[in-house]
Amino acid sequence: MKTLNGIDNTEALAILKGKKLGLITNPTGMNAMLRSTAEILKADYDLCAVYGPEHGIRGDQQAGIGVQQAEYDEELGVRCFSLYGKTRRPTPEMLDGIEMMVYDIQDVGARFYTYIYTLAYAMEECTKAGIPVTILDRVNPLGGDTTEGILLNPVLHSFVGEYPIPSRYGLTVGEFARYINDTQHIGCELNVVPCLGWNRSMLYDETGLPWIMPSPNIPTLESALVYIGTCLFEGTDLSEGRGTTHPFELIGAPQLDATRLAKELNAIQLPGILWRAVHFTPTFSKHQGELCHGIQLHITDKNSFRPFEAGLHLLDAIRQQYPEIKMNNALDRLLGDTTYRADQETIQQLIARANTQSTVFLEATRQYWLYHQ
Repeated sequence: MKTLNGIDNTEALAILKGKKLGLITNPTGMNAMLRSTAEILKADYDLCAVYGPEHGIRGDQQAGIGVQQAEYDEELGVRCFSLYGKTRRPTPEMLDGIEMMVYDIQDVGARFYTYIYTLAYAMEECTKAGIPVTILDRVNPLGGDTTEGILLNPVLHSFVGEYPIPSRYGLTVGEFARYINDTQHIGCELNVVPCLGWNRSMLYDETGLPWIMPSPNIPTLESALVYIGTCLFEGTDLSEGRGTTHPFELIGAPQLDATRLAKELNAIQLPGILWRAVHFTPTFSKHQGELCHGIQLHITDKNSFRPFEAGLHLLDAIRQQYPEIKMNNALDRLLGDTTYRADQETIQQLIARANTQSTVFLEATRQYWLYHQ
């Protein structure tokens, strides 16, 4: 394999020796041979407790569903806790007896993916308890040399966007933790076990690593890439493809004219993408059991494709055709500002602002990089 994640950086794992460990993880916490990090820490170190984010420790819960975790994991023989149930922060009782918190979850590099805020909240609570945090770093599947999107307006902070970062923020989770630890003045005693053999230009399919779904509706690298733009449709009454085999790649609703929509979008000639008229029936989520008409995004060049811009063009094309489509404040939180829904900015203005802000962010975070070209 060209690249190894932190869990396979075996020499650097010596930092875990002699500590009573807690582990925040999910099914993506695996080494290159698909052995779980939890199993490794239980066998070779002193694992005392595991903590699960949204979707649960074993990734068996759909988005937004509170995870009720059993208090003891029979398979691992350790305590276990949910950080997406009654609380999203580890309580003092959850941290009792832990001498070091370890984090090992594959992220997708999107501001609105909740795992990074589970990490941030854990860093804050571990700082209060005097517990160091060690991140077993993982590659950013979307690479680390491209950022996209506007910076989140701080008044819209939530569990799908806590900090003023762009939609595609271009950092590994270890770099992100270094960045917020400094800029948000968390003061966490933070360690990062780095990846090996990764550089910022590499997308996930260039690493040689097996793809493990980061969450139930991100089955492929392509779905993770388009998610940067099409996650916006979670803030509308259109289907974002949940309940199909191509979530976030299929967008539609019963009233759309698929052929007209695809023709208009292809005429824009955005780089790295073709649009195809499709017809689909979601098996769950929005428009469950209803025939929907819309488009599928087909990526033709992952390096030139800009999903944030593509998602905005798609949203605006549908809005121009069907001004009655419903948009809610979730769209504001996902986009990062209220200006589009309030008709205070056109998509051209938004894209121009995004290009400026995301470039400035890329340069501002360079000092926190652990990897280079």
